[in-house]
Parts: sequence; structure tokens; C-alpha cells
Amino acid sequence: MTKTLLLLPGDGIGPEVTAISRQIVERLNASDGLGVAIAEAPFGGAAIDLTGFPLADETVAQALGSTAVLMGAVGGPQWAGLPYDRRPEAGLLRLRSAMEVFANLRPAICFPALADASSLKRELVEGLDILFVRELTGGVYFGEPRGIEDLGNGEKRGVNTQVYTSSEIRRVARVAFELAAKRSGRVCSAEKSNVMESGLLWRQEVQALRDAEYPHIELSHMLADNTAMQLVKYPKQFDVILTDNLFGDILSDEAGMLTGSLGMLPSAALGVAGKPGLYEPIHGSAPDIAGQGLANPCASVLSLAMALRYSFDRADLADRVEAAVSATLDAGVRTRDLGGSAGTAAMGAAILGRL
Repeated sequence: MTKTLLLLPGDGIGPEVTAISRQIVERLNASDGLGVAIAEAPFGGAAIDLTGFPLADETVAQALGSTAVLMGAVGGPQWAGLPYDRRPEAGLLRLRSAMEVFANLRPAICFPALADASSLKRELVEGLDILFVRELTGGVYFGEPRGIEDLGNGEKRGVNTQVYTSSEIRRVARVAFELAAKRSGRVCSAEKSNVMESGLLWRQEVQALRDAEYPHIELSHMLADNTAMQLVKYPKQFDVILTDNLFGDILSDEAGMLTGSLGMLPSAALGVAGKPGLYEPIHGSAPDIAGQGLANPCASVLSLAMALRYSFDRADLADRVEAAVSATLDAGVRTRDLGGSAGTAAMGAAILGRL
């Protein structure tokens, strides 16, 4: 069966960085027999401009029929005034839901060449390697009821609902425990069980699953606000951090900044075994530098490496791609948005040259 990678370049710098990842797939097809067919579709604001909607039904069908999906970025000021359900970001939420990718893997890795670019001292971040496992399809972003209602007399009320079931918690916790078993064997679960019933259920279910199925994994529990503080105080105390959707969104971005550049980090969103995974750099569309050839492609390339590892079962090629990125940074080849003198194409060529 042919393996397919669907590219959704999206908006802003998305097409620029995704183009570098396409070149790498084409190189690996030619040199290593990767055998991955590449397809592409409009997404986000680019799709709105074409069809009026951020995600077409045909694109959803393409994604579900692919082996993996690699996104670029979505959003921009020209679409900010649209209703929430018609904005580029709504297309991303719909895609995640349609693909049923409930486990978001967010590595926070500090490359040696960027340790001095971190907001923390080098000794606190050098060698940092944290993996966030964030629940992605439940919680406050999807809970009902939600909305803004008019209470009269000029008063309104905004409502969002945090909801989790036992099965939703257990399936993402199982991913965290399985990944921890291949790392240091440690998981820290972050929630707010002291003030939120959903957080208390989260703690109870994670602990019960660990006790029943993963007694060899060291599990600790930490309130999410303390986790935020500890990430700044001593981030290397963590290995795998398990979180819900909201806290994972916030804490993984905080950890990303510790690495020296949020624009360097990849992510993966996985669901049921055998189903397509969704991969994307965690940076935004960066409209201020779009079209100038300044965008750093490393996060897209590292997201591709995660796709090679988790969707295409080519850990050997994933290791090579990650090593090529690290070696390129060690050699001082950086785009101008990271203080270097090279552009997107030059950095992409440098990575390709080290494969």
C-alpha cells in the first residue's frame, strides 16, 4: 500500500517552511526508498480565500485517507474579524477532531547551539529534554455548553465548560506511560485537583491506570500552577509531563521558550493505532516575516522527523533528520530570525546537505 503525506501549508510562513520539509521527503524517497507520495491542499486562511471555509470536506477526507498530515501554520490579521467558527483556527480544531488525534506530543529540547538564547541560565537548560503529552480533543476547548449570552441591561456572560470522562483521561495517560517506558520511566501529571472536579477525576484516573497497568513507571502529581513555577525554577527535573488540553497548551508554550526559540519546536498529534497522525511546528504564521525568506524551517523539519518515527515507522530516518538539524545549528547556520545571516532556503539546503 502506498504511504501518503498530506501537506497543509496554510498561511504566513507556513508554505515557506513546509516547502523545505517537502524537499527532505523527496530526497529520502530518492536516496533511501522511503516510498512516500506527497499530496497538498489549501488550509486555514488560504482555504477561506478560495472557498469561504478554513477546511473543506474534501480535505478532511484526504487527511483521513493519508498515512500522515504535516501542517504549516494558520491565521493572520486579515481573518481576525471573522466569526470564531469561520476563522483559520477553527479549521485546525475541526481537523484534530475529525482525525481523532487525542494525544499531542510536544517536545521541549534545548539544542546546545541555542542554550545561550534561552531566558534562563545555560546550566538550567543545557541538555533539556522534556516531552509533554497533552490531551487534545477534550476539555474546555470542546466542552458544552459554551458561548456568549446576553443577560440584558448591557450585561453579557461568556461560558466555557471543562469536561473529561474516565476513558478520555485513561487513553491519553496510557500514551504518556508507554512513551515514558522508552525514556526515563517517569511521568509527572499536572492538573488543578484542589479546585476543579475535572482535575480531581484526572488525578484519580491517572493514578488508577498507573497502579493497574504500569507499576514500573514512577508517577508524580503536581498542581498546574506549581508546574509552571517549577519549569522556570528547575526544568530538568521533568521528563514526561501529562496534562489536559488547557494546561498543556499553556505549559508547553512556557517550556518551549526555555529552549531558546519557540520557533524551533515540533509537535505530533496521535490517535488510535493505525490511524493517520497530525504533525505541525508549534510556531505561528508569523505574518510579519512571511514572504521574506527569513522563516526558520527547523520546527517543520523536526515535525517531519516525528512523522517518520511515529507514522512511517522509519526511526532510522527520523534520527538522521534530527541529527542533520542539530549539526546545522552547531555549525552556526541559522536564519536571520535566530540572529544568523542565512535565509530559509539556505538553512534548508544546509540540512539537506547533512542527511
